[in-house]
Amino acid sequence: MKPSERRKARRLATQAIYQWQMTKDNVADIAQQFALEQETKGVDMDYFRDLLFGVSVHAADLDGVFSSYLSRPLAELDMVDKAVLRLACYELTRREDVPYRVVINEAIELAKAFAAEDSHKFVNGVLDKVVKQLKK
Repeated sequence: MKPSERRKARRLATQAIYQWQMTKDNVADIAQQFALEQETKGVDMDYFRDLLFGVSVHAADLDGVFSSYLSRPLAELDMVDKAVLRLACYELTRREDVPYRVVINEAIELAKAFAAEDSHKFVNGVLDKVVKQLKK
């Protein structure tokens, strides 16, 4: 496993999670669509699938992990920010093989790539609080 392959898997998974949130389409169909239509060379596709399916199955639990640290109601959260936070919280709570610093850094980079201009600061602030709570 190369870090760059996981990074690419996170990027694809963020886009797929966003699509799932927006369309409510079947997750298996979205996974297949991404495998066929997106550039997957150098992507850890097993990790992509784990993230996508894991977030979709555990979305309500993941929302519970971070929603108390939001400055606004969950329903008002930008869908890209929600996708990034769900993915990061999935890794923090269900992928103990990934160091929390890596999760936060990757989430910040995803927010910079896909979200509004200062979203990375918001994502960082929320995830810092999540990590402190999880470490208790």
